[in-house]
Amino acid sequence: MNIKSLIRTIPDWPNPPVRFRDVSSLLRDPEGFNAAMNMFISFYRDTPVDFIAGLDARGFIPASVLAYALRKPLVMVRKKGKLPGATIHAAYQLEYGHSILEIHTDAAPKGANVLLMDDLIATGGTLCAAVQLFGNIGCSVTDVGAIVNLVELNGSKRLERIGVRVYSLCEFNETE
Repeated sequence: MNIKSLIRTIPDWPNPPVRFRDVSSLLRDPEGFNAAMNMFISFYRDTPVDFIAGLDARGFIPASVLAYALRKPLVMVRKKGKLPGATIHAAYQLEYGHSILEIHTDAAPKGANVLLMDDLIATGGTLCAAVQLFGNIGCSVTDVGAIVNLVELNGSKRLERIGVRVYSLCEFNETE
């Protein structure tokens, strides 16, 4: 199945000249969503990870399905102020702004290998902040999975430079 064909582009959202790649159109297609999740399950089935983490908010969707299918614990990486209890945070830059992510200080035990899931990889700022957070509690992010990779924004290359393996179901460039 061609996952890329099921993802719509919304021009100038949230600001010009951003071309937003909207995965909600994939989620509305039961066959496409099933195929996408099965691709992730097949790819990560034999990957030695201890925890699967989903990034707020669209990353929760593939992370939850994958955690369920692979019988791994699920961790939520949230925007600042959304988690109760003791947390740590990291600030990061977005393609069109900035934000802060948090995880619980006990999100995973020291030495755990973590797979991060998100809907897309753009500049890599959000994902690199999450890698930093898990590193701060003694864990290692070994893998990042995403539905979409925006190749020209170099986020996947940025993650690979810090030793994280990246897998995406499809890629877009700025002219598409």
